[in-house]
Amino acid sequence: MKKQNLLLLADAYKYSHYKLYTPGTTKIYSYLESRGGQFSETVFYGLQYFLKEYLEGQAFNRENIDEAEELLNGVFGRPGVFKRENFDYILKHHEGRLPVRIKAVPEGSVVPVKNVLLTIENTDPNCYWLTNFLETLLMQVWYPSTVATFSHEI
Repeated sequence: MKKQNLLLLADAYKYSHYKLYTPGTTKIYSYLESRGGQFSETVFYGLQYFLKEYLEGQAFNRENIDEAEELLNGVFGRPGVFKRENFDYILKHHEGRLPVRIKAVPEGSVVPVKNVLLTIENTDPNCYWLTNFLETLLMQVWYPSTVATFSHEI
């Protein structure tokens, strides 16, 4: 089965986010937390799948960039929203490996709400935009975490 193109797994507005950062930005540090809900604790579960499936090793190649550029130019009705140069840079300087550092509580941890579960930061100053570009994918951890939390509580 063909692996999904990581470059197409973001919300549409993420493709123009790079334009919103203050000129000279080189570092973005973001975090994920459970803000609260029905339960006072969250079981953090599922991150390892997303790391291994999408982010480990070479995350994308030239064909993925070509596919994303063609599709997104059509989606946005014009070139220039999808900034190909950002991904070409990662391919050239990092061989498609994502220059980010992700830290998280251990898989399966039961964590009180309003605590950090995961952090992500860029490790290449030219890739500050990548930190929050990956948010859409990393937020997918909520489904397995919700299932694990409900299973823990019942």
